[in-house]
Amino acid sequence: MKKWLISGAISALALTSAASADIKIAHVYGKTGPYEAYAKQSHDGLMLGLEYATGGTMEINGEKIVVIEKDTQLKPDNGKALLEEAYGDDEVDLAVGPVSSGVALAMLPVAEEYEKLLIVEPAVADSITGANYNRYIFRTGRNSSQDAVANAIALAGEDVHIATLAQDYAFGRDGISAFREALEGQGQSITHEEYVPTDTTDFTAAAERIFTAMKNLEGNKKLFIIWAGGGNPMGKIQAMDPSRFGVEIATGGNILAAMKAYKDFPGLEGATYYYYDIPKNDVNNWLVKTHQERFGTPPDFFTAGGMSAGIAVVEAIKKAGGTDTEELITAMEGMEWETPKGTMKFRAEDHQAMQTMYHFKIKVDDNVEWAIPELVRELKLEDLPIPVRN
Repeated sequence: MKKWLISGAISALALTSAASADIKIAHVYGKTGPYEAYAKQSHDGLMLGLEYATGGTMEINGEKIVVIEKDTQLKPDNGKALLEEAYGDDEVDLAVGPVSSGVALAMLPVAEEYEKLLIVEPAVADSITGANYNRYIFRTGRNSSQDAVANAIALAGEDVHIATLAQDYAFGRDGISAFREALEGQGQSITHEEYVPTDTTDFTAAAERIFTAMKNLEGNKKLFIIWAGGGNPMGKIQAMDPSRFGVEIATGGNILAAMKAYKDFPGLEGATYYYYDIPKNDVNNWLVKTHQERFGTPPDFFTAGGMSAGIAVVEAIKKAGGTDTEELITAMEGMEWETPKGTMKFRAEDHQAMQTMYHFKIKVDDNVEWAIPELVRELKLEDLPIPVRN
């Protein structure tokens, strides 16, 4: 069998030959900064996706693919300037990224100004394909509503009371707004909401307000946490013994490093958009095998998303017959393609990728260093009423 080149080598080769490339893609993402782990996974996944979809050639119709990396350092102004540089000076055909929702929102108008595509991966805020949407934006990553609806399905029920804790920026605010709407659709409401700065490490005051709001309620009481990055709110709030008020912690999926902390929460339920052992399809089989061989670990949360974006780029260019922006938009609206999560589809109305989510329950195995999100129920596209918000 022909041995495929490893993605890192392809990336390095591509970067040295950018001037002669036929197809140029900018990956504008927070390579350094608080979400560095997310960024590495996303980039590794992107390169693996391009490799997989081109059969290892890193070419589309005989034209070489070059990926130009640009580090936003997780700063919105940097993201805006670097995307302008990519479209203007580097003359890339399209861009992928970024990691942060705040950075993404600063980048969206640049795509519209230059009339070139930005495929958003993995930034989550609803507003990216909602209130701040423009026709040059497509998103392969899940949005806040997909997280919210899936978690509402997993957590809601008769006599259940839910409070929330989230970071006070677009990711957290949009996530809770969508979760609130999803609960209301099931005839329930949020008991109490708390928002704290993104760099919070002391959750005492917020947790005490949540406990006060919930302590006298009857029934099942859950604290649903939406969080990105460090700080460990789950562990720190658990150390305050929420069980004395009958409160259980709940949250969605996360990267494997963060899932280590979930081992303190056997039986915790929530929803996730990827865990390497859940999807059963040929693309995921290739990803799991290849990632283990090259990196010595299973693929992670954002690796699958990056790979989905890479495959989407290749399939779109093939379908459009080139990199003309208008032809790409026509090709991508309604486009279905195969990913590690199975079939995904760009919704024509807002260019959001519709995708499967997974209701899980945490299992602890002493032989595995992270908690295992065991599948309870696969939530297919038809199970997830995701609103159009643009």
